[in-house]
Amino acid sequence: MDSKDLKLERFEQALDLEPNIDNGRKLYRLCIACHGPEGWGTRNGSYPQIAGQLHTVTIKQLGDICSKQRGNPIMEAFTSPKVLDSGQAVADLAAYIALLPMTRDNGQGNHRDHVLGQQVYDANCSQCHGEMGEGQIDDHIPRIQGQHFNYLMRQFSWIRGGHRRNADKKMIKQIQNLSLREESAVMSYIANLRPSEKGLAKTGWSNPDFPNFDRRWEPSSPRYKPLN
Repeated sequence: MDSKDLKLERFEQALDLEPNIDNGRKLYRLCIACHGPEGWGTRNGSYPQIAGQLHTVTIKQLGDICSKQRGNPIMEAFTSPKVLDSGQAVADLAAYIALLPMTRDNGQGNHRDHVLGQQVYDANCSQCHGEMGEGQIDDHIPRIQGQHFNYLMRQFSWIRGGHRRNADKKMIKQIQNLSLREESAVMSYIANLRPSEKGLAKTGWSNPDFPNFDRRWEPSSPRYKPLN
């Protein structure tokens, strides 16, 4: 097995390992600068909400970034063996993120086309992402409910344009004919979907694992561009 395979083997191993949540909490310190101590990212969509994301999805996306199947120069450094040195570390971090409750105050779109958004979602998205955008653990299909509207719009555009190499081919084909109005409507609908009450943070909640973080601070917006 060459060094590249060994580098990526961590992510395959992580799917079958029992996570250590306490170690995941320690590793999550690496993520706070961009995603925040609660994992909520930024409402303007510069950084996504990762709180509550299915652990298999986080593992897959980290692996895809590491292998350059998903271009993300900022994240790439954090997927290196120097940072996540084993499959166990990957599993621990992904499990901790999955346990974080989602924000009630994610970035929203325009809800004037709510009915259209639901129609587009039911016809094109629900079969894979679930009726409420909850995703699928076994198939590594992301939880998209409650994600920031601007982030959803950016990723949708990149997927449709072929700039996300790890995108599902069926999805790419299926969304090609959506109009701009339909695109905006369905992304707004998804941003407005909510997990169960159990998966949402209580009003005023902050992550007690990181009490000293200044919640007034936000990361600067990166200059995103599609990466082939």
